[in-house]
Amino acid sequence: MKYLREFGYEPVVYTASNGEMPVFDPTLAGDIPNGVEVIRTEIWEPYHLYRKLQGVKSKEKVNPGFLSETSKPKLAQKLGVWIRGNFFIPDARCFWISPSVKFLTSYLQENPVDVVISTGPPHTMHMIGLGIKKRFDIPWLADFRDPWTNIDFYKDLMLTPIADCRHHSMERRVIRNADYVVTVTKQDRDDYLRMGAKNAITITNGYDDDDFKVRDVVLDREFTLSHVGTIPPSRNPEVLWKALSSLLVANPDFAASFRLKLVGKVDVSVREMIGKYGLGDNVIFIDYLPHADAVRQQLQSRALLLLVNNTPNAKGILTGKFFEYLATGRPVVAIGPIDGEVAAVLAEANAGYCTDFDDADRLAKNIEALYLQYKEQGDCASTSSGASQFSRRSLTAQLAAVLDSMLA
Repeated sequence: MKYLREFGYEPVVYTASNGEMPVFDPTLAGDIPNGVEVIRTEIWEPYHLYRKLQGVKSKEKVNPGFLSETSKPKLAQKLGVWIRGNFFIPDARCFWISPSVKFLTSYLQENPVDVVISTGPPHTMHMIGLGIKKRFDIPWLADFRDPWTNIDFYKDLMLTPIADCRHHSMERRVIRNADYVVTVTKQDRDDYLRMGAKNAITITNGYDDDDFKVRDVVLDREFTLSHVGTIPPSRNPEVLWKALSSLLVANPDFAASFRLKLVGKVDVSVREMIGKYGLGDNVIFIDYLPHADAVRQQLQSRALLLLVNNTPNAKGILTGKFFEYLATGRPVVAIGPIDGEVAAVLAEANAGYCTDFDDADRLAKNIEALYLQYKEQGDCASTSSGASQFSRRSLTAQLAAVLDSMLA
């Protein structure tokens, strides 16, 4: 949205006035250009029922995904997940679909637009887009920042056959009725084309140049490897704990100077694994930070850790954080499929290493290689190139080209 005006499009934003969010960063409002029309309506979400079921305080935020910071999932938590997956379809925002379609139908009759873009998840937004498409002959683009039924945690929703059928049915209706489908990865694009998408294109996540115009950045004194973002159970890399444990035991100098910084919410299983491998003295936990502070953490770190979910769709995962990592110029240590999309981008950009999920020896060697650069050369900056193609301005140009083709 920030750069659409540069390409001849004036955005109008429709969003909830009181939506539930696991984290809230008011500084991101600065990315909204002056004068952009933002329409807000109230939404009813079942999170107060979920909190009551879980015994969570009324003002306490609900963690995203399947992350639990203090305890292993209890029966009540599992029941909450089952209810969420089987009764709130496509997601907990589903009660907003009908009121939104009704409101927007009235709005668009008085305020016509050239094209409608729905962005999800939550996939409720796509169902709203579908409702608008049925009522108006307006080109509609469905933008998937994550896949729907191929998302890594889909199997963890404990869906009944009926609920599973409903999810797939909704997904197909969106895919086949949208005039254009945009995905983050080539794998998702190909999947949706096979499902009957009329047109589909990959426009990856990216980074904003303005976020990295940070002054007075001082690199960490220690050899720091930093992960920025949540770490749920599906992203808990035992291969990393094994590799680090072996390095700490074998090299006292490495043990003295190495620090692993985990910035963001971390599942309790991760903390337990860190304790199991005796890494506690070398790990720094930093709670969720506003985006600008998180970027500074990335810029001052010696190297950056990227964890790909160890799930069946791992080859096609490209997280938004990955492209911010590339923008920093710091070397990236990735754990994921060596024949996946992350590995391909890393190799193309010469921006770091990707190690398979079970190759602890190779991972240890890759981390040690960066450490030796740090010791011998004073730094281990990457020689990455080509990151500019993932800037949001460049990606918006791709989106504008798609919109141009839809309106031609």
